[in-house]
Amino acid sequence: MTQTMAIADAVVERKALFMQLYQQAFPLVAKYVRSMGGSFDEAKDVFQDALVIYYEKLVDSPVQLQHSERAYILGIARHIWSKKNKQNNRLTALDDSLTGIADNKTASVSATDKLLDLLHTSGQKCMELLQAFYYDKLPMRRIAGLFGFSSERSATVQKYKCLEKVRDIVKEKSLGYEDFLE
Repeated sequence: MTQTMAIADAVVERKALFMQLYQQAFPLVAKYVRSMGGSFDEAKDVFQDALVIYYEKLVDSPVQLQHSERAYILGIARHIWSKKNKQNNRLTALDDSLTGIADNKTASVSATDKLLDLLHTSGQKCMELLQAFYYDKLPMRRIAGLFGFSSERSATVQKYKCLEKVRDIVKEKSLGYEDFLE
């Protein structure tokens, strides 16, 4: 019976903690999300996620706070919003670029084909290396491992050599920026 009462007390304490955190921290999170262009519903989602993260940290090991709980939750919420906003911006940019490609399909395809042909002339390994760095945005440490280079420095030097190959081909063919925009 006492174990049941202890559990009930813990539930009541948890509810009281959540209500207190909602009252203290949610207005700050909502204001922040709104100032960053988000909606009220997005603020609620971000706050819920922040609250869950805070509670999980609290349960795993007692958190030594340098500031108040609401400041800690606001920090978590800012991080979540920043991450979410980056993903949204990336998806929007991708949608915009796909729309632009669809609208200007023939021009984009020919420009893309020219660029790919140019990259193919630099060699398959160079093309894959440049793709890993510029398109996939992999760190040089990871690229070094994937391509079998002995160090990050070796990978950086090889990337530079690949870029020089492409530049030399462009100079050789007297190509300009306009040649890729048609």
